[in-house]
Amino acid sequence: MSNLSRRRILFGGAAVGAGALLTACTSNTPQENTQVNTGNEDSNPNAAPGTKVVIGFSAPAADHGWIAAITNNAKAQAQAYKDVELRAVEAGADAATQRAALATLIAQKPNVLVMLPHDGKELNASGLEAMKAGIPVVNLDRAFPDRAAYRLQIKGDNFGMGIAAGTYIGQQLKAKGITNPIIGEIPGIDSLELTQERSKGFVEALASFGFKVANRRPADFTADGGQRAATDLLQALPKIDAIWNHDDDQGIGVLAAINQAARKDFFMVGGAGSKAAIDAITADNGPLKATVTYSPSMASSAISLARLIGQNKGMSDLVELQVPKEITLASETITKENAAQYAKLGF
Repeated sequence: MSNLSRRRILFGGAAVGAGALLTACTSNTPQENTQVNTGNEDSNPNAAPGTKVVIGFSAPAADHGWIAAITNNAKAQAQAYKDVELRAVEAGADAATQRAALATLIAQKPNVLVMLPHDGKELNASGLEAMKAGIPVVNLDRAFPDRAAYRLQIKGDNFGMGIAAGTYIGQQLKAKGITNPIIGEIPGIDSLELTQERSKGFVEALASFGFKVANRRPADFTADGGQRAATDLLQALPKIDAIWNHDDDQGIGVLAAINQAARKDFFMVGGAGSKAAIDAITADNGPLKATVTYSPSMASSAISLARLIGQNKGMSDLVELQVPKEITLASETITKENAAQYAKLGF
């Protein structure tokens, strides 16, 4: 049984309203909801076919809409290049399985290795192994602590997500004249550094308005976990003015819990920018009023940059001859006013 089917069964009737609203975010194929840079050889000489580059690729099992979109974007971008061969390996459901798969992939000696690790700290040794073998590593999203473990690190701005969410909530509450708001937070997996960074940014942004988080209930980046965490939060806070839910996939369950409780006393901000979340924001008929971006299109960029590294080229718009060492994508706020602009990035 697929994870999506399992989630639908677990929700039952309570999730009909919210579940129908957001289940699309877990549905992806390589041809669907992928962002590909096809390039233009006239304006960008890097787009012209060059030396063949074999790119190894590894990401966690696609049991989450965002992770599925990462893999789909990587595959779609690779297919857009005539000079790229992508060798993807199954990473399994934990760091140990991914480590074994990476060892096999490294032994094949691809020109470049792109990997989104289960956990950056646990897979740091795999990055070091590849780099020592002369294989440049593109570390995607979950950072390796050792700079020697990667040639390029490209990731989203987790701290920036918190800043964006907190700023939007603060501005909306100030505009309503609410001076002592009740604000809830539903993060993902608390042990992950990325979750901690998001929460730190959120607290900092709220503090600039003189606000703070009243109650915080961690989930686990799943719809089931989101529903449990939101149910607990709603029971703990009889009155709420705003909620930030870190992840649009677990937002399926969060919205199911809100729908079941028939709560309409607050507005909500999501995280990542799923297509269904953007559609819900556009419709403007529920609590979700905004989401802050953490786009899986970063995987497309990772493949494009891995290709340039493999061909010993730099980025055509930069003066430098090499691809940079670090790239952090900005987190932007999607609202009803600009949702149409960001719809193409939804996953």
